[in-house]
Amino acid sequence: MKTFRYILGAIAVVCGFASCDDENYMRYDTAHSGIYFTGDTVRYSFGVTPIDIREHTIKVPVAIMGALSGSDRTFSYELVTADCVGEEGKQYVMGTPVIHADSTSGYIPITVLRDGLKGNYQDGYERYKLTLRLTAGDTFVPTLDSASQVRVVMFDNAVEQPEWYNAMGEKVWSLSTLGKWHPYKFIKMVEYFHALENTLPETYKKMVALYGENLEHIEYGDPYQYRTVFKKYIYLPMYEHFNDPANEQMILAEYPDFPFDFPYPF
Repeated sequence: MKTFRYILGAIAVVCGFASCDDENYMRYDTAHSGIYFTGDTVRYSFGVTPIDIREHTIKVPVAIMGALSGSDRTFSYELVTADCVGEEGKQYVMGTPVIHADSTSGYIPITVLRDGLKGNYQDGYERYKLTLRLTAGDTFVPTLDSASQVRVVMFDNAVEQPEWYNAMGEKVWSLSTLGKWHPYKFIKMVEYFHALENTLPETYKKMVALYGENLEHIEYGDPYQYRTVFKKYIYLPMYEHFNDPANEQMILAEYPDFPFDFPYPF
């Protein structure tokens, strides 16, 4: 019995020196300085983003194994040029990678430049792809498996006609309600739809649940459950925007083929 007490006492002493804290060990053991990507392929599309937003910064996430630091740290990576579509400075700008102070995570910033993205809804959109690979540096070395050391980033400026279908499974876009299909119409429709979050917050939540965050799932292309809301808060502002002479040159500069045919909703 006395021997058993000595053993317990010895274990307690060892734990006192070692902290017996696995999480603490992973956070502060300086023998570990690994870095790896988290998440899967990163995708971004300007899509239905308002056209006055001309750039967007993608943050490709990474995580580290090892000691924390009281200051920001950088790390090393390379762009696999064989898989790169586009040109830095025209379609995108690579930023400085960072692990923020007292953090086990960080990111590689990539600013996507909307003005440089090629393609249109008539001829097709250019899809851009960057492949990033972590490399050894002064502070970190890639760790875990090879898949965790490489990450693909994809981006574009595509605005596709929404996946609205009739009972026959055919894609629909109501000419009588919306006029001829054009991506700018859908951009404005989603913009005014999102504005409902401030004007009719409870109704907006129900509509998002029914139609999707960006109106992806309108059955038969007819939001009949909230038709009055659409007419008053979405279609009417769209009509006024497209028919305001002050907006004409701005619209044509962005979309020279825009059809000014949006019907009056009432």
